[in-house]
Amino acid sequence: MLESVDVKAILKRALAAGGEFADIYYEDGAYTSVTCEDGKVERVLSAADRGIGIRVISGFSTAYAYTNQLSQDSLLQLAETVSRGVRSGVPHPDFNLCVRKSAPGYAVAVPPDQVDLAQKVALVGRADRAARGYDARIRQVLAVYRDTRVKTQSVNSLGEFHEESSCSTVFLAQVVAQDGKVTQTGYEPVGAARGFELFDEFPPEELALKAAARGVMMLGARKSPAGQFPVVLSSEAGGTMVHEAIGHGLEADLVQAGSSVYRGRIGEQVASELITVIDDATIPYARGSFGFDSEGSPAQKTVLVENGILKGYLYDRLSALKDGCASTGNGRRESYRNRPIVRMTNTLIAPGNSDPGEILRSVPNGLFVKRMGGGQVNTVNGDFVFEVTEGYLIENGAIGEPVRGATLAGNGPEVLRRIAMVGSDLGFGIGTCGKDGQGVPVSDAQPTLLIPAITVGGAR
Repeated sequence: MLESVDVKAILKRALAAGGEFADIYYEDGAYTSVTCEDGKVERVLSAADRGIGIRVISGFSTAYAYTNQLSQDSLLQLAETVSRGVRSGVPHPDFNLCVRKSAPGYAVAVPPDQVDLAQKVALVGRADRAARGYDARIRQVLAVYRDTRVKTQSVNSLGEFHEESSCSTVFLAQVVAQDGKVTQTGYEPVGAARGFELFDEFPPEELALKAAARGVMMLGARKSPAGQFPVVLSSEAGGTMVHEAIGHGLEADLVQAGSSVYRGRIGEQVASELITVIDDATIPYARGSFGFDSEGSPAQKTVLVENGILKGYLYDRLSALKDGCASTGNGRRESYRNRPIVRMTNTLIAPGNSDPGEILRSVPNGLFVKRMGGGQVNTVNGDFVFEVTEGYLIENGAIGEPVRGATLAGNGPEVLRRIAMVGSDLGFGIGTCGKDGQGVPVSDAQPTLLIPAITVGGAR
């Protein structure tokens, strides 16, 4: 679309009152969502949206506006509006546009927009029937299908022009089981930068049965003991720990605002020497991957912590400008209605050398966490609390009876420094990360980890 307007004239208008940087971001998206709840298809949404946002960075501040009126005159008026937020008075130097660069993207075998809506509706029905047929104690079933296909383009006052087309598909099943006064929930999601072929590998019935089995199993679980215990985090637990306990704290905008416990600590040991933390937007087909971020910066693999030593932070263009460095390709936005901010992509703790089974056998008694739920973290001091949605006692180095109601509480840097064993495996989880009112797709991963002592909340 940006080929059809005079982008250079629009950028020059946006920079008329000065500014160090300006860009235009175009987005054209198509979305489908199907929700089945309590045995009925409650919502079917198929929509399309497109628009443009224009931004100027001046004096470390941002002026931003957006529109879905895409004519040359409308965009010049929008650029004029943005320019009124800048009063530097320093004219921006002239520039020429470079050759347009296109991200190769990932091959999609079955594009969702070529699949009949009836087939998408059938998926949630299949999941609902499978979950309800698992056990008479199943009380509620929620099944959700979503697909997204988006084309983006960005052009900026450095002369850069980037474009990318992407596709993603997500499915989730959530099941509520009840037995007397005990109610438990099972949840199983899947998602990737893939098309409808995702369900060849992950049939909706299997996802629903996993969720149902988890909910029913936890009905018979005893209440979790509380106290300080050794904890083994399974690679199946997902990456909640790395995402919350350290990931957000390494986003440069929070660091610069004094809202991170990791501020001013580059070169220091912030974790066990067994721990390496990476943010990598280049992992093929991962939910948080892309070719260019929302500012046109190329996706990259960024080593944040190496053998326990803090190496750097995640940057977008604005935070990089403040620190006098280059963007790490982490400028992301929910849509053209939002300005880009620093966000994680696919964040993981790198695998180590220990056999996962040996890690479990090394713990006489403790807690084995197979699945993590939601969590909260105070990035200023690193304190966190995470929910355990599937946990088991460790008895004589083996997985024992299931427990419910467990939480993990601690301090991110302290817990990361305590990690004593890192498994050779790696398990991914998916999610939508929220920050400043925006949500973006991410994935997180970790190997099996041994924490010799951490506070476990539960029954007393």
